[in-house]
Amino acid sequence: MIRFLDHARELVLTLLLAVGITTLILFLAGAPPVEVLHHLFKGAFGSWVKLSHVIKAWVPLVLCSCGLLYTFRIGLWNIGIEGQVMMGAVFATFVLRMGITFQAPIFFLVASIGAGIAGGAFWALIAGYLKARGKIHEIFAGLGLNFVAQAFILWLIFGPWKRAGVASMSGTEMFPRTLWLPYFPQIRLSPVELSIALVSMLITALMLRYTRFGLRLKALGSNEQAAHMFDLNPRRYLVLAMVCAGGLAGLAGGIQVSGVYHRLIPAISSNYGYLALLVVLLANFNVWVSPAVAFFFACLNVGSIQLPMVLKLDSSLSGVIQGALVLAALAVHAWQTHKKGRVA
Repeated sequence: MIRFLDHARELVLTLLLAVGITTLILFLAGAPPVEVLHHLFKGAFGSWVKLSHVIKAWVPLVLCSCGLLYTFRIGLWNIGIEGQVMMGAVFATFVLRMGITFQAPIFFLVASIGAGIAGGAFWALIAGYLKARGKIHEIFAGLGLNFVAQAFILWLIFGPWKRAGVASMSGTEMFPRTLWLPYFPQIRLSPVELSIALVSMLITALMLRYTRFGLRLKALGSNEQAAHMFDLNPRRYLVLAMVCAGGLAGLAGGIQVSGVYHRLIPAISSNYGYLALLVVLLANFNVWVSPAVAFFFACLNVGSIQLPMVLKLDSSLSGVIQGALVLAALAVHAWQTHKKGRVA
């Protein structure tokens, strides 16, 4: 109970500080804070269609956040999650392209989801292997693989998978509607992708809290040397954690292809991997808090589209607010740590 109250107090202080920093930035930019917040809210909740866009952004954020919880639990910074989203999208696109030729849309839709998981897991496996065997830090390996994944997507779009008679930055040819995830016509939201996100969140919570696998990840993340006393192989669990994270990120990439854009585009990841890092940090690595923080960030991303049209402000203002949140969280965490140190 005491720990919960400490987390709640830290969250309230973070939000208050973030609001203060954001208000100061808005005043310096000459923007009325109340109007900005009003239009952000209206842009995210002004209609059912806008809310559906928020949920579409929330789904990949939640999936990536769930994946990062595995790697953070063992003490890894999986910066390569952005590339894992991209490779999941590439693998899913490969399967869906085959589905155009063969008349079995349900089979290829299901297979594309599995292919997305496999693509992300494979890309994470490379980073995990480089860390476990080559002693290459996961941050450097992940960043390098992100660039490779992005270059690979561009090569596919302008090369083997280019649109007939033209190579365009708009992406590959759009898939026929039979190869789209089922959706509600009025709001273009697929209940399948929403269900996948909710189930993934539940499985992650159960895996990390109630299984031996989750307990061993926590043990290795807390004290790798002591884990040898319990006959645990740190390299094995390091790679497994990376594969779990990559699989969920690849699943997000597959959904981006089959449920959102219906084709492969250069910006298929939409930076959700990097944003998920901020989500998990702000949620203090809590699996139940992460979805709420992800929803807030999704609202910022979608709501900020209103700002250029109404207030003539750059939509990147949402990034400023996100940055203020992270800065506030780090400041409050440092203050709380310093305070505890003085008491001790």
